[in-house]
Amino acid sequence: MNASENQHEEIKPDQEITLGLVRAVRGMRWGDMPGDAREVARHCLLDCLGTAIAGSREPLTEILVREIAAGEGSSQAGLIGRRERASRLTAALVNGAAAHALDFDDTHMAMNGHPSVPVIPAVLTLAEGRQVSGLAVLEAIVAGIELECRLGAMLGGEHYGTGFHATGTLGTFGAAAACAHLLHLDESRWLAAMGLAGTQAAGLKSGFGTMAKPLHAGRAASAGVLSALAAHGGFTANLAIIETAQGFAATHAGRCSREILDRYSNRYLIRDTLFKYHASCYLTHAPIEAARRIRAEHRLASSDIGSVEVFIAPAALNVCNIQEPRTGLEGKFSLRATTAMALSGIDTSALDSFTDATVTEPGLVKLRDKVRVIVDQKLRATQSAMVVESHGRRLRAEADSGVPAADLPAQRESLVRKFMAIAAPVIGRDTAGQLADTALHLDEAASPAELMRLACAGET
Repeated sequence: MNASENQHEEIKPDQEITLGLVRAVRGMRWGDMPGDAREVARHCLLDCLGTAIAGSREPLTEILVREIAAGEGSSQAGLIGRRERASRLTAALVNGAAAHALDFDDTHMAMNGHPSVPVIPAVLTLAEGRQVSGLAVLEAIVAGIELECRLGAMLGGEHYGTGFHATGTLGTFGAAAACAHLLHLDESRWLAAMGLAGTQAAGLKSGFGTMAKPLHAGRAASAGVLSALAAHGGFTANLAIIETAQGFAATHAGRCSREILDRYSNRYLIRDTLFKYHASCYLTHAPIEAARRIRAEHRLASSDIGSVEVFIAPAALNVCNIQEPRTGLEGKFSLRATTAMALSGIDTSALDSFTDATVTEPGLVKLRDKVRVIVDQKLRATQSAMVVESHGRRLRAEADSGVPAADLPAQRESLVRKFMAIAAPVIGRDTAGQLADTALHLDEAASPAELMRLACAGET
């Protein structure tokens, strides 16, 4: 069967979902974006670089470098936080996985996933060695994040609820879109890039608590680069991959609402990016904050606690409810363990808090086993309530981690502090400070070369 015989049927205007997505983001330009969207894009870049540098020494990253990158002998692209180099596809894989290794990267509720870790490693890998400006890199990042978040909103909760990890699936589309934007593909090749992304998109929530979860981000970044480059060269694909029969929506969600795409016209969803200040699954953050408030307000010691009730939305049950975590990585996806850590005064923002020794420490396990997780249908995924019983008192607190920052200058300061705390131990304080400043002013740079030089300054 030749290419002309393998075309799908003509799509009706109200079904042109893939085309609609492409047209929504393909023409995005930095000068047309509102100031808050531009500022959050800078925040996304800074935070992603920090989490990638911090994750560059994690065991899963070491495995990818040793078993895959080292055998290539390629010098095409840099590995963030390291001095080794690799092919473009492998660099995107390693950098994306490293950025998600600690589960400390940003998230977005429309996407139901982590928007930056598939997109930014893909763009930086593709931009390295090309004649592109820093502003073009940021434009591409925004386009990729906007497309994956719009697609997530159009698919609704069914995609994530079925068991797909949106960072790996929708992130593949976002990475491909960002790279297509950087390459200035025409509309037909943009659509081909989407077609190639859709047929490669993968990632299952059953991998949470293992190295497979960050691998999803790395594979999405790598597949996004591959999709855009192949489309640039003329590779063909289904140009309506989302809405076509047996396409992405049908197989991965069962539905896709074109009306939602129209609703987000002229809006920038990147503004709603949520940043992490606890090194665990985002759905544990509201319970952590509630626990911290109770501990601080009532000056509780672990021995004062008789029982704990954590009220959460149904969606959290299949994401972060590992009952008896045995490893630090599993602990990041345990409402019971993270609640016990917060009530014990353990700093959940510190990367070294989530170790195997910490989550299996007898005192913490004893407190963890007093925690009962209860579903409350009225709560949203980012909301939680908590009741702690202590010497006959019932102490209550509530928290919502799903509200984007209103004060962007304050958010910038918080993210710089986070960046320095996690990046400086790897690349040195002076280099980390220079990199933070470069990232936050990348739109003024003639190229991303200096950014990548600083980001890849780790010791081997």
